[in-house]
Amino acid sequence: MKTLHILTASAAALALAACGEPAEDTAMEDDTMMADEMANAEATTPGTIVEVAQGNPDFSTLVSAVTAADLGETLSGDGPYTVFAPTNEAFDALPEGTLESLTTEDTEQLGNILTYHVVPSEVMAADLTAAIESAGEGGYTIETVNGGTLTAMMEGGNVVLQDAQGNTATVTSTDVDASNGVIHVIDTVLMP
Repeated sequence: MKTLHILTASAAALALAACGEPAEDTAMEDDTMMADEMANAEATTPGTIVEVAQGNPDFSTLVSAVTAADLGETLSGDGPYTVFAPTNEAFDALPEGTLESLTTEDTEQLGNILTYHVVPSEVMAADLTAAIESAGEGGYTIETVNGGTLTAMMEGGNVVLQDAQGNTATVTSTDVDASNGVIHVIDTVLMP
């Protein structure tokens, strides 16, 4: 009978040993899992406004303009910022030669135009819509980084921005997340 107990105890010990992993392997797997989780978190954390724009081919002209105006470092800073970002098509709609002149000869004016598209706080689409509705028919006034103002209004269910010259841009996409703010896509370049 003693032999049966010893054999049973030995078998149980072998079974437990086979199921368990050495402590060293478990620690290595825990480290690997933690590194994978951190890498996934970094992969899902959006970059700065500039990095997000660089990753979207619809903003290649905007990225070139930001570079020419030497605003890349500013828009990569802490923020938070809201950027009303014109698409390549919006820049293409400018009068012929305007963009080339701004990016090569008049970068100060280019910087003034670009900072007119930036708000020095994070304004999500729902908050902007609520502010417009609260403001009434005159629209909601937005102060930009360059000191100018935009008027935000609702037209046909869309947010529309009116610049200082009376031109309008429609917001076509909202709440593009960045680590230092948010981007709302617009279909027209606004002018201060």
